[in-house]
Amino acid sequence: MIDHPVAVLAVLLGVLAVLFSIDSHPRYRGVFKYVPLLVFAYFIPTILSNTGIIPLKSPLYDFVKTWLLPSSLFLLTLSVDVKGIFGLGRNALVMFLTATVGIVIGGPLAYLIVGPFVPEAMGEQAWKGLAALAGSFIGGGANFIAIGESVGALDSTISMMVVVDVVAANLWMAALLYFAGSEKEIDRAIGADRTTLDLLREKVEAYANKVSRPTTLADLLTMLSLAFGVTVVAVQFSKILPDIGDIVKGFTWVVIIVTTVAVGFSFTSLRRLEGAGASQLGSVFLYLLVATIGAKAEFAKVAQAPALVAVGVLWVAFHAGLLGLVCWKTRSPIFFLAVGSQANIGGAASAPIVASAFHPALAPVGVLLAVGGYVLGTYMGLVCAFLLQMVHGFLMTVAV
Repeated sequence: MIDHPVAVLAVLLGVLAVLFSIDSHPRYRGVFKYVPLLVFAYFIPTILSNTGIIPLKSPLYDFVKTWLLPSSLFLLTLSVDVKGIFGLGRNALVMFLTATVGIVIGGPLAYLIVGPFVPEAMGEQAWKGLAALAGSFIGGGANFIAIGESVGALDSTISMMVVVDVVAANLWMAALLYFAGSEKEIDRAIGADRTTLDLLREKVEAYANKVSRPTTLADLLTMLSLAFGVTVVAVQFSKILPDIGDIVKGFTWVVIIVTTVAVGFSFTSLRRLEGAGASQLGSVFLYLLVATIGAKAEFAKVAQAPALVAVGVLWVAFHAGLLGLVCWKTRSPIFFLAVGSQANIGGAASAPIVASAFHPALAPVGVLLAVGGYVLGTYMGLVCAFLLQMVHGFLMTVAV
């Protein structure tokens, strides 16, 4: 019904405006007590697109990812406390590596359980497609293609696995966004040590209050020009910088450059732009990005590969279960579970989103771990591919 990019933008901004108006109203803000606003910002566009009110594909969605995501990262990172982030401790690394292990062993286990229901006509393409998905779940799109090609997955298989990836990853991301809205309650329940996280937040918020001032037109224009200017430079450099294997290339370079420049600027007087609302402006871009991601989720395609979708969902469930167990045993804040998981399954495009949902100051943590996911994606993806092949052989033996 509504397909012009500007009209779609107006609809999504309208949805966000209504949600935040409800959240700020003293009578209705309780609506988001149990289901965070961010989850509504994600799923309402999904409902609108899957019912045909707005499109599932639009130039707007590509524009937001290409330009607004890096711009939001710049604005959110501008006031970063670098020393505080590196002082978050070993739990961040432990949960990140646990997330990777959960993917490596979760896939073969899920395939072992649901494999008998996968159509026999797929043959070896079943495990090969899932191997490609392992690359995506640990690293990202580049790892997805790299593993798929290395094991010989057909184009038709790859396209089918994209559906599985979207369904499983989007459902899990929605759960992580829910965790962001209930983190204190969850951390209290498991007895997590939030000392380093709370200290970092307090320092960032104290600095913001210290430099807080009324936002002027000059401030807004400065923030917008810097955010989009740095993004344009990063995009141009990403076109000429060499690929580092299948790990660091294209959009990954953009994210790395923008974050690096923002961290550099955080040591200058430009950091004081936080007092004029840099992170708030970055959050506007961020919420719009979440809305467009939700709008692109095409859940109607689940019917095309129900058994494989079941494998993907169970796979993520095993991944989540292992993370939950380790999180509970180590008394790690739920933030580390969420960001460690999304750095694997979501990559550089969405890990900062999940991190920022907990606090804007934590966005760089998502970027750093996501880059680590790209590094592990190909290598650990191949380990998972070997295990999937073994499971496939076992299933064929049992079937005979």
